[in-house]
Amino acid sequence: MPEFFLNSNQWARLGEGTAVTLQLLGWAMLLGSVMSLVMGVARLSRFRLVRALALVYVEIARGLSAIILLFIMFFAVPILFDVRGLSPMVAGVLALGLNMGAYGAEIVRGAIRAVPKGQAEATVSLNMTAYQRLRYVVLPQALTVILPPFGNLSIEILKGTALVSLITLSELAFEVQKLRVNRVVIEDSATTIALYLNALIIYFVIAQVLARLFRFAERQVETRLGSV
Repeated sequence: MPEFFLNSNQWARLGEGTAVTLQLLGWAMLLGSVMSLVMGVARLSRFRLVRALALVYVEIARGLSAIILLFIMFFAVPILFDVRGLSPMVAGVLALGLNMGAYGAEIVRGAIRAVPKGQAEATVSLNMTAYQRLRYVVLPQALTVILPPFGNLSIEILKGTALVSLITLSELAFEVQKLRVNRVVIEDSATTIALYLNALIIYFVIAQVLARLFRFAERQVETRLGSV
């Protein structure tokens, strides 16, 4: 009779894969957020060279698919730059983080431009530096525009973590595939349904948690701006 229920060992393997997926997602989101902010601001720099370099990064990273960027990081970068021992985790974080940063940079750029010019002009009369204007006036208001699309972008990065299984990182998708292959060979292939169903549920739960976290952040920002 087909077995549709997972045993404790299979659950443990899925748990280990989920932990690696969360670690990969966390580091990729951190790198992606930093690159988004830096490159988004750089796209609005008064210096032409800075704007040009930021534009080159954005266009290249957006023009390459995440899987190609992943293979470049894992296979090409170690050869081209003599970087030895680049682990699948590091390659995955770089590929997903840089990919997120390229899309996020355009979100940041658009959000900053959406802030009324009068807000920035008022800070000039207060003798605030460019950094102070950005840090205390422009970015706090831009966050209300940045956070919703960033939530969606983070969920896309979550989906992209499954690609890292192609370079043998033992995240959730890779563990599911290993369990599926072993199960087909030695017992019954029906468990494949349970494996993929449970993986789907795990990804869905993580995505929902991300969405709720970003909605909570949006409410906090709106509350703080409303109290100013």
